[in-house]
Parts: sequence; C-alpha cells; structure tokens
Amino acid sequence: MFDKSQLMRGTLEGCILKIISLEVTYGYEIMIKLTGYGFADIREGTIYPLLVRLEKKDLIYAEFRPSPLGPSRKYYFITKSGIEALNSFEAYWKSISVAVSKILTLEVK
Repeated sequence: MFDKSQLMRGTLEGCILKIISLEVTYGYEIMIKLTGYGFADIREGTIYPLLVRLEKKDLIYAEFRPSPLGPSRKYYFITKSGIEALNSFEAYWKSISVAVSKILTLEVK
C-alpha cells in the first residue's frame, strides 16, 4: 500500500488554491466543493490544517466576515504568492499527470 496522505496533501493544497482563486470563500464551502468534484473522503479535519499551512506560507490570507446564518466566518483570499504557487502547481500537475497516465496504461507482459 502506498502513502496516499502525502499525495493527497499536495494535491489538495493546489486544489484549495484554485478554489480560493476563483472566489472568496470559507472552509466549509471549500470542503463541499471538493466533495462535489469527487474528493469523497474529505472532512473538515483535513481542510482546516491545510488552510492554516497555506496561510503560514503566505499563499492565502483570511478575515472574519459576518455570516447571514450565525456567527462570523473566516473567509479566505489568495495572495500574489498564492497565484504564483497555483500557476506552478497547475503546470507541474499537467506534466506529471500525463506521465503517470502513460505509465498506468502499460500492460503487464
């Protein structure tokens, strides 16, 4: 069995940056979007540590805003460094996914 947590962590960071680059959003909404795109096993306990990590790297920043449904929510915004990191992730993902797909289509002889 391979260590899917390492693969998932890096992949999710790139996906979270992409989601935040499209619109200002909050943690639970990010989780719902990821689930909707097929990340079935995502939980809040997975998302929030990644958001903290991205914030510490200055790839995103957050501010509390009033919520129409209760207490204030922490909304996330992407930074200039975050956009640069997202661009790097997208380029690397495209190249690596092509290579992995080629290998995975090989047949055992």
